[in-house]
Amino acid sequence: MVGTKVLLLLSALCLLLPAARASSGLISVPTIVQRSVEANERDWDAAPQYTYSERDLAGAGSRTFDELMILGSPYQRLIAVNGVTLSPEQQANEQAKLDAVVAERQAESPQQRAERIAHYQRDRDRDHLFLEQLTLAFNFTLVGEQKLGGYDVYVLKATPRADYQPPNMDAEVLRGMEGKLWIDVSTFQWVKVVARVIHPERSADSWPAWNPERNLSWKRCPWRAGCGCRNTSA
Repeated sequence: MVGTKVLLLLSALCLLLPAARASSGLISVPTIVQRSVEANERDWDAAPQYTYSERDLAGAGSRTFDELMILGSPYQRLIAVNGVTLSPEQQANEQAKLDAVVAERQAESPQQRAERIAHYQRDRDRDHLFLEQLTLAFNFTLVGEQKLGGYDVYVLKATPRADYQPPNMDAEVLRGMEGKLWIDVSTFQWVKVVARVIHPERSADSWPAWNPERNLSWKRCPWRAGCGCRNTSA
């Protein structure tokens, strides 16, 4: 789904490998990014074991979902629009959709289930490789430090590397983007990512040509005890 791929692209911008050093001299930009890579690699590995909430920002609006792992692959249940919890009628409608998906998956044959999970895993493996490519695609500079949503964060700017050679068509989109990210100073997880398309690029696998007027934004809370994430493997 294009929306999911956009979200993955935005969340992955924290993995960019810079060449410059932080102007503060206390911590280098490569160190910030490397620690962010390590933190997000741990998040990536743990994600299938957890149910969590996710808020996608687009323009002035937002949509919040519960990301649920159901019998081997994820499902997004809408829980709020523009920060407002769904009405009881809307909640009942979303619950009906969820119940239908659960029933459908419970009725799968072993082959159907294996194919669905394999498709999810192929997408996940491809997206992980795509995220890793970002370490080669951008230069990063430290803009400064600030408070954001109660968190102390590093603010970094990403600009595309002129000499970047994408290994496949999926990675072509990186050549047409620049962005900014806010990284938690304690956990090195990303708190916010904003990306801007500076010129459109086309990639494979049904990704559209990127609209140069599209600005994309994504936000989340870094992991803290009691954050509301639930381990689905327990």
